[in-house]
This record gives sequence, structure tokens and C-alpha cells, in this order.
Amino acid sequence: MNKRTAESASMPEREPVRSARDQRPSGDPLASLQARIAYLFRDPQLLEQALTHSSLAYEQQKIRTPQDDNEQLEFLGDAVLGLVVTEHLYRAYPEMNEGDLTQLRAQLVSRKHLGQVARSLSLGEALRLGNGEERNGGRKKAAILSNALEALLAAIYLDGGLEPVAQFIRGWLLAEMLETLANASRSGLAVGDHKSALQEYFQARGLGQPRYAVTAESGPDHQKTFVVALQILQPNGEQRLLACASGSRKKDAEQEAARLALESLQLTGAHPEDMPPSAEEDLA
Repeated sequence: MNKRTAESASMPEREPVRSARDQRPSGDPLASLQARIAYLFRDPQLLEQALTHSSLAYEQQKIRTPQDDNEQLEFLGDAVLGLVVTEHLYRAYPEMNEGDLTQLRAQLVSRKHLGQVARSLSLGEALRLGNGEERNGGRKKAAILSNALEALLAAIYLDGGLEPVAQFIRGWLLAEMLETLANASRSGLAVGDHKSALQEYFQARGLGQPRYAVTAESGPDHQKTFVVALQILQPNGEQRLLACASGSRKKDAEQEAARLALESLQLTGAHPEDMPPSAEEDLA
């Protein structure tokens, strides 16, 4: 065992950050959030600032300072997240080269992943939004959620130091995703390239080519949403639907459709022809 592996093995076991389930959240959204993340703020104003969107700050006062919303905390949180994830990868995977580690980190700190974690934390319920953003569904917007999560990381760091925020990141952002990505990297796949992974899955089993088709578009030109269907050609010549997904770009929708199909195939061990067809209404 080399030095870095030994260091990783000797790192103290972290307490699960989700162990505060026995705490009974009150009706206060800030108290509920602190119970979910298993961290009680010494300075509640830091938490309040982390959850305050600029739309509320604009509505409440004409003269604003950087401390009136969470944008400054978001800036710090991005750096804290990068440091913790980078160090964790460095210690956990000493056999990986810089390129592989960089790809892993990019996936773990991506806006998409942060938004998913924020939703799993029900972070939107605790956000402080202006009336306009509230009406526009700001509590569910991926960009607002991911930014707020970074601000929350900064608030924990400022309130309690590096260890509490590192524990939070390991428990919520790394635990369920990291090893899957690392295994993909070890297999020689581009991390996050689900289309290539699905293609290799098909080739290894002598299957046909997956085919992607845009089935719907919506929204203005500057904010379009694309729906993509992923199909495979069956021996009888008919197309079979494996998955469908949406995204702000065609490439994103294709990657998500490939991820869904691959996840289903790997979990069930089914042949594509044996998979139940997706509902046609999902394509709309």
C-alpha cells in the first residue's frame, strides 16, 4: 500500500450526515433544513443569507450590498466544493491520472448534479425569493437550486470550518455517485459519456445501433427544450423505444436518454427486446 492509499485508509470514519432523521423538524423551513443536513448553525444569519436569492434583495431595498443575497457566498462555495472534491479524489484514487481525475471532478461539481442534490434536500422549500421569481417557479429552477447549494456550502464553512462542510459534501454529493463514475473511468469510458457506454454495451452483446430522434421541441429560440427518443432496430425491422428524455440541448437530451436506457439494462440484466416499451405519451 503506497503512502497516499495509507493516508486515505487512515482517514477517520465520517459520521453519516443524514443521521439527524431523529431530530423533529419544526414548521420553520430553516430549522427543517438544518435537521435534514444534520448541522445546526451557530450564526443563523449565514444560513438565511445563503438561501436569499437576489430577486428578494432587489425587491426589499433600492441600495443593495453584497451581503443582501447569496451571490457572494455562492462564489466562495464553488471554491470550497472544488477543494474538498479534489482532495477526496486525490486521496481515494491515487492510481488515476490527472485527466481522469479532472473528468470525475467535473461531473461531481456540475450544475446538473448540484441541482439534483439540492432537490433531494428539498432546498427549494427554504429559499427566500422575490415575488416575481416565486411566481415564475424559482423554487424548482435548476440554476437557482445549484447556486443556493453552493452558497449553503460556503455558509457551513464560514460557520463551522472545513470539516463540517467536507462531511456534508462526502455524504450528499459523493456517496451515491462517485464509485459509479470511477468504475466507468477504470473501464476506459469517458466519464459522463452515456452514449459511448451504451454503444459499448450493445456492441459487446452483438446488438444493433441505438438511434436517437428528436420528437418534440418547445420554448423560445433562446430557451428551447428538446425531447429525444432512444430506439433500437429489432430483428423484425421494427423500432423499439428504450427511453426518452429532455434537455436544453439535443446532445444533453441524447445523453440523458442513453443514461436511462443503460441504467435500466444494467439493473435488470434484460435484453433490449425484452424491455417493456416506454409509454408513448412520454414522447410528447
